[in-house]
Amino acid sequence: MKYISTLLLILIMSACQFNQSQAHHTQANHTQAQQDIQTQTNSSMSPVFELITLGDTGGIEDGNLSSFLLRSVNDENFIGLDAGSLVNGINVALQNNAFDSLTTTPDSALNPNGNILHHHVKAYLLSHGHLDHVAGLLIASPDDSSKPIYALSSVNQTMSDTYFNWQAWANFTNRGIAPMLNKYDVIDLAPQETVEIKDTALTVTPFSLSHPLESTAFVIEHNNDMFVYFGDTGPDEVEKQGKLDTVWRYLAQQMQHKTLRGISIEVSFDNSRPDNLLFGHLTPKWLMQELTKFHGLVEDKAQLTNMKIIISHIKYSLKSGAEPRAVIAQELESDNALGFNFILAKQGQVVSL
Repeated sequence: MKYISTLLLILIMSACQFNQSQAHHTQANHTQAQQDIQTQTNSSMSPVFELITLGDTGGIEDGNLSSFLLRSVNDENFIGLDAGSLVNGINVALQNNAFDSLTTTPDSALNPNGNILHHHVKAYLLSHGHLDHVAGLLIASPDDSSKPIYALSSVNQTMSDTYFNWQAWANFTNRGIAPMLNKYDVIDLAPQETVEIKDTALTVTPFSLSHPLESTAFVIEHNNDMFVYFGDTGPDEVEKQGKLDTVWRYLAQQMQHKTLRGISIEVSFDNSRPDNLLFGHLTPKWLMQELTKFHGLVEDKAQLTNMKIIISHIKYSLKSGAEPRAVIAQELESDNALGFNFILAKQGQVVSL
């Protein structure tokens, strides 16, 4: 009887230890999945582009607003993709050794951040005129170097009317209200027309997007490789303009003979946000619906598995409770039946594409 009681006690203790181990394993898997959505990479192809995040949030967190730098890995000249945070974003990127791969001798007359801004950032592509996408450019303009600003005509008009007007800010451009300081050459882009980006190895083809102000998706190419940067956008089903569908169809057609290395696209809110309060933005649910449509248009599905999707513009929140990034990461993970390769943008991060 004593032997049976001892045996039962051993079995009960073993079962408890097994259950604790399983629970720990499940929690570890969940934690790892959340980490993976931010760090997973694909090494089956040699990189063509390098993307550095200067600002990853949308909305109110000054110092970390929507802004990226992109370059061909064969060229040390970057283009700025929006410029919500610029100098502070470069500072954070420097702290994270994001520019260590550059081999050009730095300008000894400048600090490291000035060297990057003056000598390596060769142009800006502005998706739209909201402050969280252009504030860094405005603030840096007195000490910036001369370079072009590329945007749709409505976006450039907003910049001239609202900011470079000698009321909100001095006119550092070559158009608009006199005196014009002529630091920035303002270049109007036409939708779906491809142009070369000055002093880089890249071309850009813009597409109009739905937002309270007209926004833009930029298809950026180097030879037969593509990267797409989406400014703020709402889903087609809510916006009723079919603008994302136009981009998806163009990309699917181009992918028949070119490689799409990655996209950067916004997810501003989690799925609890009602459609009538989206204000031209996406949630994980709506992004997955758009990507599912895109998946159906692409012939070579393997391209979509290899493609990296950088999630940006997550709205910073002052409210207590779960962090929006964590909620959005979990919602993307749980709804990712097609196996997309998501990476949550983080200020100072370098992504090879």
